Amino acid sequence: MKKSIFVAAFALLFAGSVKAQLLWKISGGGLEKPSYVIGSHHLANVSFIDKIAGVKDALTETDQVYGEVDMGTMTDTEAMGYMQKAMMLPEGQTLKDVLTPGQYQKLDKFLAAKLGVGFSSPEVANSMGRMKPYTIVTQLIVLTYMMNHMGEFDPSTTFDMWFQAQAKKNNEPVGGLEEIKFQADLLYNSYPMERQAQLLECFIDHNDYQASMLEKVTKAFYDQDLDALKKASDEKIGNSCDSTPEENAALVDNRNADWLTKMPEIMKKTPTFFVVGALHLPGEKGVLQLLKNAGYTVEPVK
Repeated sequence: MKKSIFVAAFALLFAGSVKAQLLWKISGGGLEKPSYVIGSHHLANVSFIDKIAGVKDALTETDQVYGEVDMGTMTDTEAMGYMQKAMMLPEGQTLKDVLTPGQYQKLDKFLAAKLGVGFSSPEVANSMGRMKPYTIVTQLIVLTYMMNHMGEFDPSTTFDMWFQAQAKKNNEPVGGLEEIKFQADLLYNSYPMERQAQLLECFIDHNDYQASMLEKVTKAFYDQDLDALKKASDEKIGNSCDSTPEENAALVDNRNADWLTKMPEIMKKTPTFFVVGALHLPGEKGVLQLLKNAGYTVEPVK
């Protein structure tokens, strides 16, 4: 079943039937000590961590934290320079060059309705006029959620960041399964410009639907109800706005497979607490099943 690319962009794909569980213990397979993996949601409130059973014990039993990326690299000048460049259009281009007149007018009207100002504002024109269309999509997703949940979400201290901060507080190593450059290319360089423009138009045309779906996904995450999370992520519009199988594979399945080439050696050397997007975990191509296929015992932590 097709999934909305806007949910997939948060790496929140889910398949399978595993209910009310975010934290999993990984043992066996030659490991001397267990490791753990927890599903995250990039818009989740950090205080929710206290409601997940077994988290503090799992952190105590492990000696390092691995995320999708090492958040510490966010301060690396070279990595962040690459990310910023990937988010922007080539030198000399603006949105007027890559959007149709109709798409540009839709975006201008949308920004005016949501922000109170559109491209007639020099500040908006200068800050957004050179962004790639999909850069604007990712920013509008977060902005829309924050506007609907004033004071509930702090982008400077996310769910993922908290675990890495705890490791550093305890003088434990922090690592990443991917590099910032990889994620920059995945989000901003892998989609052809015409597809990026189409996805931006899709976001505008179906904004209420996308906001409603994100609300369902977030509520299901807070309920730790992965069946409901799957159902929400499986919703589709039924047109070209839905992600293609190839896009889904690039965003989720291929990354899961790549992580499973790295996790065994990481766990063998050091008991590790992994933090990845919640819907990378289940399904036949999900991290949990891939770990089982590799000979590990994978159990929910109650």
